[in-house]
Amino acid sequence: MSDEPQPKKPRPGWASHEPQAADTPDDARDDTRTDEAALPRSDESDTESGGKDGTGPATATAGVSARKAARDERRAALKARRTGWRRLVPTWRMVCGAFLVTALLVVGGFLLGYALVQIPAANALATQQANVYLYADGSVIARDGEVNRENVTLSQISEDAQHAILAAEDRDFYTESAVDPQAMIRGAWNTVTGKGKQSGSTITQQYVKNYYLRQEQTVTRKVKEFFIAIKLDRNQSKDEILEGYLNTSFFGRGAYGIQAAAHAYYDMDASELDAGRAAYLAALVNAPSQYDVVAHPENRAFVENRWNYVLDGMVDEGWLDPAERARLTFPVPKRTTHSTGMSGQRGYIVNIVKQHLTANKIVDESSLDAGGYRITTTLEKDKQDAFVESVNDNLMDRLDKENRKVDTYVRAGGASIEPKTGKVVAMYNGIDYVKQYTPNATRRDFQVGSSFKPFVFAAAVENGSRTQDGRRITPNTRYNGDSERPVQGWAGPRYAPENEDHEDYGDITVSEATDKSVNAVYAQMAVDVGPDKVRETAVDLGLSPDTPDLDGAGPSIALGVANASVLDMTQAYASLANHGKHTPYTLVEKVTQNGRDVALPERRTRQAVSREAADTTTSVLKGVVEKGTATAAQTSGRPAAGKTGTAEEDTAAWFAGYTPDLATVVAVMGQDPVTAGHKSLYGAMGLPRVNGGGAPAEIWGQYTRDALAGEPVSSFSLRLQPGAHESQPPAPDSSGGPSFSDDPSAPATDGPDDPGEGDTGSSTPDDSSGSGSGDDGGAESEGQDSSGGTGTGSPSGGQGGDTGDGDTGDGDTTGGATDDSNRDELPGPGGLSGALDGRRWD
Repeated sequence: MSDEPQPKKPRPGWASHEPQAADTPDDARDDTRTDEAALPRSDESDTESGGKDGTGPATATAGVSARKAARDERRAALKARRTGWRRLVPTWRMVCGAFLVTALLVVGGFLLGYALVQIPAANALATQQANVYLYADGSVIARDGEVNRENVTLSQISEDAQHAILAAEDRDFYTESAVDPQAMIRGAWNTVTGKGKQSGSTITQQYVKNYYLRQEQTVTRKVKEFFIAIKLDRNQSKDEILEGYLNTSFFGRGAYGIQAAAHAYYDMDASELDAGRAAYLAALVNAPSQYDVVAHPENRAFVENRWNYVLDGMVDEGWLDPAERARLTFPVPKRTTHSTGMSGQRGYIVNIVKQHLTANKIVDESSLDAGGYRITTTLEKDKQDAFVESVNDNLMDRLDKENRKVDTYVRAGGASIEPKTGKVVAMYNGIDYVKQYTPNATRRDFQVGSSFKPFVFAAAVENGSRTQDGRRITPNTRYNGDSERPVQGWAGPRYAPENEDHEDYGDITVSEATDKSVNAVYAQMAVDVGPDKVRETAVDLGLSPDTPDLDGAGPSIALGVANASVLDMTQAYASLANHGKHTPYTLVEKVTQNGRDVALPERRTRQAVSREAADTTTSVLKGVVEKGTATAAQTSGRPAAGKTGTAEEDTAAWFAGYTPDLATVVAVMGQDPVTAGHKSLYGAMGLPRVNGGGAPAEIWGQYTRDALAGEPVSSFSLRLQPGAHESQPPAPDSSGGPSFSDDPSAPATDGPDDPGEGDTGSSTPDDSSGSGSGDDGGAESEGQDSSGGTGTGSPSGGQGGDTGDGDTGDGDTTGGATDDSNRDELPGPGGLSGALDGRRWD
């Protein structure tokens, strides 16, 4: 055998690895795998031969090159075969790769967006609310603020309203996720294809848009909305999200939130909405402006279709009984509901209540500006309406502004208070807040005139005051009532006020002087009591200590030179009606913010003056209504007491009066609408002059009658000062001279009163003649005074039973006097300037 290596025999199935030409055409070989199998595979043979033929590395290198060339040849062959349309179809490798890249981008983008987008603070519009002002019965007076919204809790929204919104907007709200990509795609497709603009958003997404974002339709906002909704769904419950959505959705008519919408369309709270009304409000969310069938009756068919869709959805979801659904008819909303703007009396009320809240530190101004408060006032709607009607009937409807310029000056103010509670139940401030901004019930720039005189007499009784000659001051104390008689005992400049029409009354009782509003008597009485004590009593009864011109007025304080407000005067007269007990007035019954109660300050009732002082004053003021300057007030049909008054130069006329149940003050004022200066009312309403016994008393009478309609008639229960009924002899000099010594320094002498009979002074109601407590349940029965005498009945047919006015009867005038005799405004000098300037004071 030769030593040379012998070639091995081919194994069975061996085939040459040399490239061979293929006989089959290229286009007949479509199977890639077949093509690749048919191609020569020289790599294996090269490797094998490289290791066995003894050629070494050179042979191996040649084999690698051959294999590379073979691969390139195969690829070229495959590429050559993908001709025509086949070149446009991606391979499975390309498809899988693109899918993988897309998935990575989506997941990465989601994670990045979720990490970067945070839940922002609420937008300014979503947090703005109106403050809602309510009458005592809960009906709405007004809403203030730029946005008409009142947030309510979900429990304050009827179930029908909740279900109607879900049926209209998102029936799967409680079971679905925060976002619904399928619905978003469907909504986008419907919008693009012209089936209507549809957002495809869930309630959560809509709430996010309303509360956190803005309304613009941008990709950026939609992306933010998507991620915030997902995060919000993890942080808040479904109930919280639904509540927020219902409080932020816009329903048209300027109403944001279901509560404001319920009032705007049906004048009711959201808690009162039934299925029919709730379905209409739910339908509005889709197109608030277009679906208001009052504003757009042409769209009613579309609206009813949407309404039916909502109700049918409620039935499908089991929220509404089919039988009840069948009975429902389309609830057409109100054409107009009660205005929530500032027109009429509403603007005045809102501003006055705001000032009351801040002045009493119930709510600060910045918190009020932020909104969200529900303020229940003490104002009673029926009484408020009655006040407005009475002013219109007795004053405004009698003006002729086109033909009488003076009629353009006429203004009116009024206030009414429950004496026992201090609650302000009605106010009149002007014809319309948007036309006359100044509230006439609270302004302090008009003199109160002779309506101040009762405070002088009350101070006299309270302090046990005596005349200059030592006689105790009672209803029957006699004074010299001659006009322009200088007051005595006054250390200041000479002061000699005129009476009305310069009339001299001679010797006259206090009761008569009150009936006729005799200035000379009350100016002297103010000196007898002391102007400082008069001021103190007025403030104790209810006037503000900051009342302009109340300090330093001297004797003229009795003629009403002070510029008190109508509301302050009402409070003071209410204290007289309440037997001298003063309860600070209030305008607010309850305040809540977002359902939470706000604490109200405690109001303490105190005895401002003794019961005897207050009740004796009441007995005198009854005579003014029965036979004095205010007989027009008898139209109230109830026992009443009051006093008229007129400011200097007839710039204001007043009537302040009360029944046992209601104290009311009315003022008619003159003001230039251009310059705002005070104007005289001579010739207004076609009358020579306006006085307190005219329009003010007439307004008072009608209002009081209507305000108390249906309530039992109450009589005054009075406890008078000792000796109130006793007549007194004339003053020492009753022939027109002073009723006291001309020498102010002369010692006072005891008058006809029994020296042993003590004055009431400033004693409490319990310490006079053992008359029991100062309450209404004292020893005297109703209709009796401390001496046991019964009073006379009301001239208007009301119940009697009071003590009368304490007059003896001499010299009294009767009702039915002429206009002049009923006037209480007296021309002449006043104030501390005496008779030098000729001004008119009353």
